[in-house]
Formats: sequence, structure tokens, C-alpha cells
Amino acid sequence: MIVQIAGNVKYPITLDPTVWIFDDRKLTFTEVFNPEEAKVDEEEEDELKRKSLRFDREVYQQKINPPVNKSINRYEKQRIMKGTFLMPLKPFLHTSEPGSDVTEASLVTDEGEHIIQADDLAESLLLFAEEGKPLKEEGPVHLYLKDGSNRETPVKGIKKIVLK
Repeated sequence: MIVQIAGNVKYPITLDPTVWIFDDRKLTFTEVFNPEEAKVDEEEEDELKRKSLRFDREVYQQKINPPVNKSINRYEKQRIMKGTFLMPLKPFLHTSEPGSDVTEASLVTDEGEHIIQADDLAESLLLFAEEGKPLKEEGPVHLYLKDGSNRETPVKGIKKIVLK
């Protein structure tokens, strides 16, 4: 369940997608590919937060000390348990410090290698959780291009990214 970034890099790194569920940089599938629908979800979340704050104020006025932000934490837990999440690949590539002459990358999977341009790779996203669960079959990650052109046919089962 790990992915290595190797090849023409200063620092080869190993990624563990199972811990990304706790990373604030993660994006939902809806946020990336259906931004209109995500806006509706965000408005619902904001409404829930407003209701939670209003409830907290009323309870504090009654001199009762409830657990802080319990409903917000419950919402976030529910979101994590049911969400489909993607992680931008750019920060990890930046950390590995690729050589200035890198023009392409090879995505190593169980089914072979897929060649992708370095610029497209830098702007891509890795799907790491579907319905709140890590990708065990065809995992650990699937690669989606930011423009959504491979949305129906992502590169699945990536085990290693070799920059050339």
C-alpha cells in the first residue's frame, strides 16, 4: 500500500496513501470534477456549522459545558467514512526535487508501465480512498489528470513513479 517516487530525483521518497485521509490537502472527487455540486455540499456544511455554533451559544448561556465542536467533529468523521478522496501530486514531487531535465515519468503498475509527460504528472491527482476505504483492489492509488480527460479510464494500481 505504498508508492515510491524515484528516478531522476534528488530525494527518492515513499508515499503512504493510507494516512492521507488525515491530510488537509485532500480533495473530494466532487470538489475536483463536479464543482457545482461541491458548492451545494459546502453550503450544507456551513449551515451545519452555524447551527452548531448557535447551539453552543445557547447551551453556554444555560451554564452547561458540552464537548466543544462535537457536531462538527461528527460531521467530519461521517465525511471521512463515506468520502471519495484525491490528493494533489505536486507537493510530493516538489519534495523529491526532480532534476531540471525531467520531461516524462513512467507509472509502474501490475499491468505494465504508462508514460506521462512531467507537466501533466505535476498537475495530476491521486485517488486514494473510495467511500471512505483505501483502494485495496487495483490500488494503492489511481491517477487522474486535472482536466478530467481520463476520468473514465484512470491509470490504476500505481506502485511506483519513475521520473525520467
